Amino acid sequence: MTRWGLIGASTIAHEWVIDAIRAVGGEIVSVMSTSAERGAKYAADHNIPKSVTTLEALVGDPEVDAVYISTTNELHRDQVFAAARAGKHILCEKPLATSLEDARAMVEAARAAGVVMATNHHLRGAATHRAIRDAIAAGRIGKPIAARICHAGYLPEHLQGWRLDKPEAGGGAILDLTVHDTDALRFVLGEDPVEAIAFTQHGGMAKAGLEDAAMSVLRFQSGLIAHFHDGFTTKYAVTALEVHGSEGSLLGSHCMTQKPVGTVILRNAEGEQSLPLDHRNLYENTLIAFDAAIAGNGKPLCTGEDGLWSLATGLAVAKAAETGATAKIEPGL
Repeated sequence: MTRWGLIGASTIAHEWVIDAIRAVGGEIVSVMSTSAERGAKYAADHNIPKSVTTLEALVGDPEVDAVYISTTNELHRDQVFAAARAGKHILCEKPLATSLEDARAMVEAARAAGVVMATNHHLRGAATHRAIRDAIAAGRIGKPIAARICHAGYLPEHLQGWRLDKPEAGGGAILDLTVHDTDALRFVLGEDPVEAIAFTQHGGMAKAGLEDAAMSVLRFQSGLIAHFHDGFTTKYAVTALEVHGSEGSLLGSHCMTQKPVGTVILRNAEGEQSLPLDHRNLYENTLIAFDAAIAGNGKPLCTGEDGLWSLATGLAVAKAAETGATAKIEPGL
């Protein structure tokens, strides 16, 4: 049983991760919030025994085996450093940091400390994405040549905070959504992106010069090209992940989401068929693999190095949009 400390009294922990930890047999022993009042209420609301106000108090707790970091992105680096120094395993929200230099240092700190570090790209736990990955690996669409992701929706009112007005925290659609798209395609394709072009949009929701939507095109190592549409402003869009190959197409619908939902259709010369899906809570799948990695059995679903790739791609997309030129994707691993 893994005993967890929560770094951040966050919405995502409240809505998804706390229940998932408990569902796979974990225990939450402490939560850290810099506000004593907020932390105490959060602990009471979620039946967490301890509430602390400092990072040192949480990572120094001998009853904590692992930490889940879900603060705003500019805080992740120092929190990962502290957890690694204390010998705690780390599940960190994406993006890992707001700069590649910081993210690389975080991954190295965990490696040097001998602790497991994972990035919480939850979509790797989706049945839809696993079915697409397995179908590609089995050669069911031939050689993959193109992909398309629609990860556009409407940012709920209760989340319309720092994502829309704090560039220093990594706000905007690219570092919130494009990083997920990148990781999803790296997962299903088994290859890395190499360059990006992009446009951003300012649709009136975001402030402080941040984008609230973006469209980008990535080129992958094999020559495959992929198009992403990411945004906070489209109330009626349907999320999708499609991969098109020389011998068929895989069409995932309603699948870029935190919920265990969605469908995948395979279209080829024989017609159309729906692929069987074993839907399960995405975060539970993430935590099962994380616990196994702690026990020495395999790796997390999404490693720290994977998180470096998604951040590098997001930053390249942002650079391409800003400069109007193609940007190279170089995580510096």
